[in-house]
Amino acid sequence: MEQTAIFSDKGYDEFGKQFLDRGIKRIIVVCGSSFKKLSVGKYITDFFAANNIEIVFFSDYQPNPDYESVVKGVDVFRKNECDSILAVGGGSAMDVAKCIKLYATMPLGSDYINQKIEPNNIPFFAIPTTAGTGSEATRFAVIYYKGAKQSIADYSCIPQVILFDPSVLETLPDYQRKVTMLDAFCHAVESFWSVNSTDESKAYSKDAIRLILNNMGSYLKNEYDGNRNMLMAANIAGKAINITQTTAGHAMCYKLTSLYGIAHGHAAALCVSELWPYMIENTEKCIDSRGGKYLDSVFEEIAEAMGEKSPMDAAAKFKNIVESLGLKAPKIKSEGDFDVLKKSVNPTRLKNNPVFLDEDTIDMLYHKILK
Repeated sequence: MEQTAIFSDKGYDEFGKQFLDRGIKRIIVVCGSSFKKLSVGKYITDFFAANNIEIVFFSDYQPNPDYESVVKGVDVFRKNECDSILAVGGGSAMDVAKCIKLYATMPLGSDYINQKIEPNNIPFFAIPTTAGTGSEATRFAVIYYKGAKQSIADYSCIPQVILFDPSVLETLPDYQRKVTMLDAFCHAVESFWSVNSTDESKAYSKDAIRLILNNMGSYLKNEYDGNRNMLMAANIAGKAINITQTTAGHAMCYKLTSLYGIAHGHAAALCVSELWPYMIENTEKCIDSRGGKYLDSVFEEIAEAMGEKSPMDAAAKFKNIVESLGLKAPKIKSEGDFDVLKKSVNPTRLKNNPVFLDEDTIDMLYHKILK
């Protein structure tokens, strides 16, 4: 599916034209409370009013959204006879909007999550407000069903039109600014070493890594160019994981997030910091069909992309970045946490990891992560 990407550098009119070209009449806008405070939020509200496009807002969801929230969104979409969807926000807004799109044409009242997904042509627009998840570029959505994380996947849930607006990052809290950037960084490196990597995905990973490193200082200072380029880096890293999916770094981070209340990107960065050097030292346990020598070469490529002479230097550079941002590991509540953590890891995600990890190794890595 072709995706139209629009930059706000010359204003929002080109984005507005996309709605007129598709004859949109009533749109559900999946967004948080900050929508109306954004410049683009005011533009959209005024533009839609001037062009007789009715807005139906949906904000009844939380970070790490659950299935019930999605069902509410589907009901709102149906009852208001909406003809299109606009997601404005970070990963949670994107995930909810994606699921609304996928489920909106399923039989009414069905258990959507257990039904076969039938692609549909509902127009879907997106404005990412963080430079991290790259969700606007992927076929994946994450929601929680009966307390368990579920990954929903279908190419038809990728937005057809995206607006990149650096101004939306200007009010991002400092912590969110750091952790979303690290989420994009983790996407890029995990995709690079994934057993599912291709020449195309590795090119995306390389571009994303270089963009992140070259623009990190400007982005952390909240400068326009840094914000613009970090949005691009997150999007490119999203394109990489859309091909490969993530690996053990992400598989290990989800329970850290829920158990200790830290952000997803924070948890992922802590996991990748310890996973990376372990894998470099254990390529003899390679499960990638291309072999251990190939994996060694991949780690060399990542080091080159990061401007380092050796794979270990690259891994150390990543860890130093995490530490320099003041993103410390949480304190464990009890020794029983380690048992909970090691048993939480999704084996499916480990199949994408190039180095075999058994439960003892995962336990050892969690001990290193949590010191």
